[in-house]
Amino acid sequence: MNNENRKGQGAAKAFGALLRFYRERAGVSQEALGKETGYSKSQVAMIERGQRRPRGRFVEIADPFLSAQGALLEVAEEVTASGVAAWFEDYLEEEAKAAGIHMYETHLIPGPLQTEEYARAVFHCAVPALEDEDIEAGVAARIKRQEMFFRKPAPLVTFVLEKAALTKPLGGPDVLRKNLLHVRERADLRNVTIQVMSEDRWTHAGLNGPFILLETEERRGQLVYVEGQGGRYFLSEQPDVGDCFARYSALRAQALTPEDSARLIEQVAREL
Repeated sequence: MNNENRKGQGAAKAFGALLRFYRERAGVSQEALGKETGYSKSQVAMIERGQRRPRGRFVEIADPFLSAQGALLEVAEEVTASGVAAWFEDYLEEEAKAAGIHMYETHLIPGPLQTEEYARAVFHCAVPALEDEDIEAGVAARIKRQEMFFRKPAPLVTFVLEKAALTKPLGGPDVLRKNLLHVRERADLRNVTIQVMSEDRWTHAGLNGPFILLETEERRGQLVYVEGQGGRYFLSEQPDVGDCFARYSALRAQALTPEDSARLIEQVAREL
C-alpha cells in the first residue's frame, strides 16, 4: 500500500472519530445528524467508522450543527479517496509482507485475480451505492494490490475457488470471459496455484464460507482473515488458526487438481 493510500485512510479514520466525538458531546444521534445533513443513519455510521468519505455539504453543515468550531472542516481537507475501506487497511498491511497467501472464495473471482473491468462491475454492485470517484479509486487500488504476485521474495499464493465464482457473469459475459483468461494466465506463475472445487462433491470442507490464510514473514506465524455481513476480523490464536489451516488443506484435497482446474477454466471461458 502506498503512502498516499495510508494517508487517506488514516485521515478518514481520524475524521470519523472526531465526528463521533463532537456528535456525542452535542447529544445528537446519528439519525438526527443524518436528517440535518441529508444522509441516512447508516451513512453517518459509515463515515464515523472511516468507511465512507463525507460528500457535498455534509461537513459544512455538520461542523456548526455540532459546535465543532471548524475542527471538522479542517480535518476533512485531509480525507482523500484511497480506494481501500478503512477496515481493510490492517489486512493489507499483513498481506503485503506475508510469505504465504491462501484464499478460499465462493461467490466471485477474488480481488487479486480480478481484471479492471470485472473489479469495476463488483464495485457497481455495492449497497449502499458508491460514488463514481470511489469506484475508480477502488479499481485502481485493487489492480495495484496485484503487485503481490511479483514482489521479491515472491510469496506462495494459492486459491481454492468454487465453480460458481467462475460462472457468475458480473459485468456481462465478455467481462467474465476476459477475467477467466486472466485467471488462467496467473495460474502459470511459478508461485501461484489455482484449484476449482467441483459442483458434484458429496462432502465439502468449506461450508462455513470464504476466508483468507496468511503465513507471516519468514513463516514465523499464521493469521486467518474472515469477512461477513456483520463484521471482519482476524483469528490469531490456537486452536482456531490451526482448524482453519486444516480446513483449507481439506479443501485443496477435495478440489480439482491444478491441471484439471486450468482445463475447466478454459472450458468455462470458451462456453461464454
